[in-house]
Amino acid sequence: MDKTRTRTLQQKSSAKWLIHLFPLPALLVYVIFVLYPLFSAFTYSLYDWKGIAKGSFVGLQNFIMLFQQEPYNEMFARAFGHNVIYFVGEMIVQNGIAFALAYIIYRKIRGAEFLKAAYFLPRLLSVIIVGFLWKLILNPNFGALNTLLAKVGLQEWARPWLGDPDTALYAIILVNSWFGIGFAVLIFLAGLQAIPEELIEAARLEGAGGLRLLTRIILPLCMPSLTIMSVLTFIQAFEAFELVYAMQGSMGEPYYSTDTLAVFFYRLTFGGAGGGDTVAIGLGSALAVVLFAIVASVSALSLYVMRKREVQH
Repeated sequence: MDKTRTRTLQQKSSAKWLIHLFPLPALLVYVIFVLYPLFSAFTYSLYDWKGIAKGSFVGLQNFIMLFQQEPYNEMFARAFGHNVIYFVGEMIVQNGIAFALAYIIYRKIRGAEFLKAAYFLPRLLSVIIVGFLWKLILNPNFGALNTLLAKVGLQEWARPWLGDPDTALYAIILVNSWFGIGFAVLIFLAGLQAIPEELIEAARLEGAGGLRLLTRIILPLCMPSLTIMSVLTFIQAFEAFELVYAMQGSMGEPYYSTDTLAVFFYRLTFGGAGGGDTVAIGLGSALAVVLFAIVASVSALSLYVMRKREVQH
């Protein structure tokens, strides 16, 4: 009897040991596709490169060039500013409208399920397809937007939306907000539906209603979803590449007015760093490390601050 019990315990202990092997495939994928590229980028940034051939060790020289040498420092500052505008624009347009739409659906209006599907539908499209379609819509000669404006008597509003440096970046931000609004609606709606109905009813019995109910009760209780969307929006804004590349190419046209850090990285690493065809792998790797540091540090700090606010509320 004791031998059988001992054998059973040994089998259970061996089975528990085997459980630790299950995360290994996912860990291997994470190491190959996340940790190794990060380590490689940091390593490459410390060397001089002759084309695609690794040269001598230069330490932090690539970082110094990126921040101090023209035209790289000017391009970096301009692209960084565009990323900040990108983030602010998405927070106001995408997340603001998404929360309003989620709140409308939360009020259990007729056709709520259809609205959820309709808002999320653009998210099913490829970013490249979205960029190509909106580039056609915004075409100044035969685009649907200028044609519509002319037909309703607002032809003075028509303009080359993607050809004007004053409107090109904002046009891309609006397109990206249209593309991502469905995902934001689902996140906010999940946060709203997680609020206990008892709290809402109690607040209404206390006389809270309308805007007061929204600002004093609902918004503080939605802080987890607001935190998630704020961090995701920041990450997406500072990694903006596909849509900008699909609509404006790798030069951030016109006149670098739509240039972002990710597009600048693409030019540095794969050619055209200063408007030509030169390849600067060391500088591109330095920019990748800086971009990772910005995204990681700001995201971590935002999560820390917003989590503290969640606890306080």
